[in-house]
Amino acid sequence: MPEPGHLPIPMTEPRIETAYLILSPAGLAEVAARAAPGATVYLNPGLASDSELARLRQAGVQVQLLPRALPAALSGEFERALQAAGIAPHRLWIEHPPAAREAVAVAAAPRRLDEAAQAPALHDRLADAAGQFATRALRRLRRLGSDHPLLVLPYLGFGNANKLWIKGRVLDEASFREQTGQDSSWSNLVALYRRLESDEVAGARVTAHFDGRSWETVTDSGGYFEFEILPSSPLAGGAHRVDLELPDSLGADGQPVRASAEAFVPAASARFGIISDIDDTVLWTNVTNKLNMALMLARTNAHTRKPFKGVAAFYRALRDGASGNEDNPLFYVSSSPWHLFGFLVDFLRLQGIPVGPLLLRELGMRDVFKLTKHGNHKLEKIELILRFYPGMQFVLIGDSGEKDPEIYAEIVRRHPQAVRMIYIRNVNPDPVRIEALDRLIEEVSTTGTQLILAPDSVFAASHAAAEGLIKVDRLAGVRSDKKEDDKLLPSG
Repeated sequence: MPEPGHLPIPMTEPRIETAYLILSPAGLAEVAARAAPGATVYLNPGLASDSELARLRQAGVQVQLLPRALPAALSGEFERALQAAGIAPHRLWIEHPPAAREAVAVAAAPRRLDEAAQAPALHDRLADAAGQFATRALRRLRRLGSDHPLLVLPYLGFGNANKLWIKGRVLDEASFREQTGQDSSWSNLVALYRRLESDEVAGARVTAHFDGRSWETVTDSGGYFEFEILPSSPLAGGAHRVDLELPDSLGADGQPVRASAEAFVPAASARFGIISDIDDTVLWTNVTNKLNMALMLARTNAHTRKPFKGVAAFYRALRDGASGNEDNPLFYVSSSPWHLFGFLVDFLRLQGIPVGPLLLRELGMRDVFKLTKHGNHKLEKIELILRFYPGMQFVLIGDSGEKDPEIYAEIVRRHPQAVRMIYIRNVNPDPVRIEALDRLIEEVSTTGTQLILAPDSVFAASHAAAEGLIKVDRLAGVRSDKKEDDKLLPSG
């Protein structure tokens, strides 16, 4: 008999009827006898007949069929994930089929003592086991769903007058539905799960067409592809479209699957560029823990998340520059996985934050379940941007929570002429951390670059105005933006 797991209701939230996540026929049989009128049951598709669904609904049970089956082997991970993040705003019972419990026990079994000296930390081994479970389960889903149409998912590219950089991914399923501000926490969790288990297609041929010429590449093991497009003549500033197709995959119309990518070339009026972190700089994601980061994003969606106070107005002021019409380009470098690209672009647009190319991280399922370092990733992506714009200076924006100050200081060491200013949001009051930042501030200052530790966006904007980076009259807008955010966000 299945043993549902129970997440206790937070005492500060209003009581709501129990909800059940049912993954197997045995679980359905038990919940049919257990569920009271007013309860909600989330079912894997195909578990119940139409008559069984009708009987449940006649008994006053709200039945929701999941858009795609969730693997029973991951039931324990769903419970621990929800519990860690406090996602569920109601009583939620998650079915734990016996096979899933046994599988988790086997995967988490300790190694022999003679192997322990060279074994990684326990949390890393457990994270690897969880990731391996996820990967195996998702591969089973892929085999079952091999008839899904292929999808080319291009990301926002960038370039200069002589070269464009395009990145994307090939998946074997249709795109996710758009989320709304009315979506429940459960809907957000399901949407995040579908992003994280997106079915990559390795070894797929991808062709790019631009300016009458064509380029071809093959997707890697994660389904990713990249192009460096060399135009036949210099490109003007603005957005440029690159046509993509899968020559070996036909759509419903009998033609190769196609998509269009956009690559942005900075305007001639641009005076500097902006490279910003996202995690804990634009919005809070708790990126120091990959699982908690993913769960925080699952907790809400792009409609319901809010940026840090005043960020939107400050970034618009930087984009417009001191003259008000410089059109300075923005780039976002984040440790968030590429799976969340759509969420993050939607978030920027909905919150009025200037959209620019996002350079995210390639993560497998096992990486989502454990803490991973991100410094090398950010360094590599910033270096990529600087290679495209050797004559441009940049304003770097991050936070003190992780290693942004150290990463940006390393960029200054390597490229002292490329960094105009560094703004670090102070989110860590630990005196030891503050002392370390003071040393970095002193080191960076020897190159002529300033590293500013800012408590909020208004402070950073005031300094930027004094340095001639933004128009002075934009300060009122940043203050107003922050006041509006104060009404929506907790203080801090």
